[in-house]
Amino acid sequence: MSSTCNQYYGVIKKVSSLAGQWPYQTPKTRIFCVILVTLNTLSMIIPQTAKFVRCDGDLQCIFESMTSYTLTGVSLLKLYTCYFNQYKLKILVDHFFINWDRLESPEEYEIVKKYTENSQRFSLGYSSYCFISYALFMCISIIPQMLNVILPLNESRPVVVPYPGYYFVDEEEYFLYIFCHAVVSGEIMMTGIVAHDCMLLTCIEHICSIFAVAGFRFEQLTYDYTTKVLHDYVSDDYRKRIAFSVHMHQKALQFAQFVTDIFSLSLAIQVAINALVISITLLQITQRDADTLDALKYVVYFAAQLIHLFYLSFEGQKLIDHSVQMREKIYDSLWYKTPVKSKNVLLFVIRRTYQPIFLTAGKILVFSLESFTTILQTSMSYFTVLASLE
Repeated sequence: MSSTCNQYYGVIKKVSSLAGQWPYQTPKTRIFCVILVTLNTLSMIIPQTAKFVRCDGDLQCIFESMTSYTLTGVSLLKLYTCYFNQYKLKILVDHFFINWDRLESPEEYEIVKKYTENSQRFSLGYSSYCFISYALFMCISIIPQMLNVILPLNESRPVVVPYPGYYFVDEEEYFLYIFCHAVVSGEIMMTGIVAHDCMLLTCIEHICSIFAVAGFRFEQLTYDYTTKVLHDYVSDDYRKRIAFSVHMHQKALQFAQFVTDIFSLSLAIQVAINALVISITLLQITQRDADTLDALKYVVYFAAQLIHLFYLSFEGQKLIDHSVQMREKIYDSLWYKTPVKSKNVLLFVIRRTYQPIFLTAGKILVFSLESFTTILQTSMSYFTVLASLE
C-alpha cells in the first residue's frame, strides 16, 4: 500500500498531511495540524472582523472587507468538512488501494493508472496555482514600498495593505510585520483549501476510473485474458464475469453517492459565496477611483474565483459523462449473442445509466459546464444590482 500511495497519491498525501486531513496520520499529528491551520486563519480573521466593524455602514468599505473575509471563512469550512468526516474519508482512501488489487488485465491496470496520474497531475497543478496566486496577490501590496526605494518621490507612496483589515497599529510603521504575517499565515491557511479540493478531485477521478474499468469489462465480457479466446455464453466463467462487472458498476454508484454525502453541504455554501464574491470583486475592479494596484489585486482574485468554480464544474461534468457512457460500452459488446437472462441484467444497467451520477451542491445545484455559465450569469446579475446601489 505504501509504494502505491507514494507513486500515485503522493501529492494528495502530502497536501492533506499538512492540513491534518490524511486518514493515516496519528490522531495527535492530525489535531496539531488542524489547530495550527485554524489559529493562523483566526489571526487573519481578527483584523478583517475589526475592519468590517469599523466600516459603520459604508457599503464601499463593507464590499472591500468581504472579499478577504469570505476567503478565510471558506478555508475554515473546507478544513473542518474534511476533519469531521475523517472516518468516511478513510473508507474512500482505503478503496483507492483496494481497487488496484481487483484489476484483471494489463489494460485495466493502464486505465486506472491513467486516471490516478491525471488526479496526481491535476492536484499538483491546482495546489501550485493556489499557493502561487495567493503569494502574487500578497506581493502586489509591497510594490509601492519597493518603488519608494528604487524610484523615490518627494513624499512616500501610500501603503497598500496585503488584505483589508484593521491592525490596531500604525500600518505604515509596521507594514513589514503585517506583510510577513499575511504571507505566512495565508499560505498555511491555503493548505486547508487545497487539501479539501484535491481530495475531492482525487475521489472523482477514482470514481471515473471505476466507471472506465467497468465499461471496459462490459465491452470485453466474452473475452478471456488468459486463454485469449471467447467465453462460452452459458459457462460459469461468463456468468461470474458479467456479475462482477455489474457489481463494479454498482460500487461506482455507491462510491459517488458517498462522496456527494461528504462534500454536498460544503459545496452548497461555497457556491453561494462564490457567486456573491465574484460580483463584489467585479464591483471593486470597475470602481472609477480604484487604484491601479488595488484593481490588479482584484483581477488576480477574480481569476482565482473563476478557476476554482471551473474546477468544480469540470469535475462534475466529467462524472456525468462517465456515468452516461456506460451504456455505450454495453452497446459495443456482443450483447445480442448473450442468453436472455444476461440480456436482462445488461438492460438493467443501461436503464440505470439514464439517471446520471451528479456532483451536487446541497442537492440543489448540479455541477457541470452548463451550471458554470449559470453561476456566472447569476454573479453578473448581482453585480448590476450592487453597482446600482453605489
